[in-house]
Amino acid sequence: MKFKKIISVVSISLFISGCSSFGKGITEAFLEKQETDDLRRCEVWGESFNGLNAHLENEQGKMKVLMVHGVGDHKPGYSTQFFEKIAKELDLTVTTKTHKNIKLTDRQNPDKPLGNLRINRYLSKDRSQELMLYELTWSEITEKEKQVLAYDNSGEYSFRRAEINDLMKKFSNDTGPDPIIYLGEKREDILLSVAQSFCWMTYGNWDELPDGEGLSCDLPDISAIINDEYAFFSHSLGSRITIDGIQRIASVLSNTETSGDLYHKNIREALKEKVIPIYMMSNQLPMLQLGRTPAEINNQQSSYCNKEGNSYDQRFVTKTPIFAFSDPNDLLSYAIPPGFVETYLDSRLCIEVTNIDINVAHVYDVFGLGKIANPMEAHVGYDTDDRVVSLITKGIGNKNTSKLVTDRCRWIETIE
Repeated sequence: MKFKKIISVVSISLFISGCSSFGKGITEAFLEKQETDDLRRCEVWGESFNGLNAHLENEQGKMKVLMVHGVGDHKPGYSTQFFEKIAKELDLTVTTKTHKNIKLTDRQNPDKPLGNLRINRYLSKDRSQELMLYELTWSEITEKEKQVLAYDNSGEYSFRRAEINDLMKKFSNDTGPDPIIYLGEKREDILLSVAQSFCWMTYGNWDELPDGEGLSCDLPDISAIINDEYAFFSHSLGSRITIDGIQRIASVLSNTETSGDLYHKNIREALKEKVIPIYMMSNQLPMLQLGRTPAEINNQQSSYCNKEGNSYDQRFVTKTPIFAFSDPNDLLSYAIPPGFVETYLDSRLCIEVTNIDINVAHVYDVFGLGKIANPMEAHVGYDTDDRVVSLITKGIGNKNTSKLVTDRCRWIETIE
C-alpha cells in the first residue's frame, strides 16, 4: 500500500491544481485494475519436475525439508506462514500441538551457540503421509558482530536523519553486514549450523527429537539417510550458505582422516543414492560468487555424474536439482547463467538448474511514463506467492501440476 501511495503521489503531481482529487481517484482505480488483471510473468526454464508431492508417497521413510534464511535478523518461527501454505497445498491437515526447538551447539565446543532449529510436523488426515519441516535460524551467530553499528541505529544519532532515510538506513544496517560477516571468521560457524541441522534431520522419528535443549548431533542415522527424502528451501544469502554447507559436508566425509572409517563410508554410500533438491528464492549465487575461488573440484560433471564416468563412484549425491526463483525486478536477485555451475560449483554435487523467472511484485504502468515495481516486495514476496508454493509442491509438466501453474506459468522445456 505504501508503494501504491508513492506512485499515486507521482501521478497526482502531473495533474493541474483543482483536479487533484479527481486525479487521485483515477490513479487508485487504475492501479487496482492492474492488480485485478494480474498479468505478472511466470516462466520456467528447465526439465519437468514433480515437486515435494511425489516424495510424500515414500512408504519407507519421510519427507524432510530444511529452511535456511537470508540476510537480516530472524527469530524462530519466521517461516510459519510459508510452511502452512506448503502444508495446505499438499493437503496435510494434521499437525502437532507444539513444535520442537533445538539450540544448536558445536560438539567440539558445546558452549558455542550455533542458532536455533525449529521442527514442524504435518500429516495427512489418514496419517499415511508425513512432512517434517525444519527451520534454521542462524542470525544469532552474526548478531553480536552487528552491534558495532548499534550507535548508528540509536536515538542518540538516528534522529539526525529524515524519517524515510532513517528507515532505509536501519534496514541497510540490518541486512548489509551479513554477507560481509559471512566472508569472515563467522562463516565456519554458520556452515556448522547447517551441518548440525542436517544431522538432526537424519533422526527418523518425531519422538526421537529433543526439545528446548542445547545439544550437538554427533552421529547421523544411516538408516534414516537411506529411507528418508531430503530437500532445502533457501532465501538470498541462504542459498549460498546452503550450497557451501553441502559442499562442506561432502569435503568432511571425503577427508583422509575419515575416508577409511567404516561408519563414514556407509554415510557416503547412503548419500550417493540421494536426490536432494534446493528451492532457492531470490537467488544470489552469481553475485555471491564474486571474489571467491571456484570449488576445488569443478568442470568435471560428466566424470562424476554420468554412470560411465571415471569418478562416478566418488560423487556426493546422485543429483542436486536447483530451482532458482528470481523476480527480474528484485535488485538483489539473479538467474543462474549457462556454464556457472560447471565453472564455480562442486562437480560432486551433480547440480542441474531450473531457472524460474517470476514477478512476485506487481508491475505498474504509470500512465505511459514507464513501468515500475516495488523492489522490496520483489525480494521478499516469494513465500506468500501461490504460484511459487504450487511449483514447489507440485512442480510443472506432470499429471499433478497445479491448475494455477498451468494457467499462469509458461514452461520452456530444455533438452541436451
